[in-house]
Amino acid sequence: MDTSDIKRLKELESENRNIKQMVAQLSLKSQLQEEIMKKL
Repeated sequence: MDTSDIKRLKELESENRNIKQMVAQLSLKSQLQEEIMKKL
């Protein structure tokens, strides 16, 4: 692995973290919406 590979790996890891956070937020939002709909 050379320097550019390591840099790219770190970029992908960061992007992966961001995507996982977005999925978690959307999942939570969906769960909250379902709970609200049940109460209506």
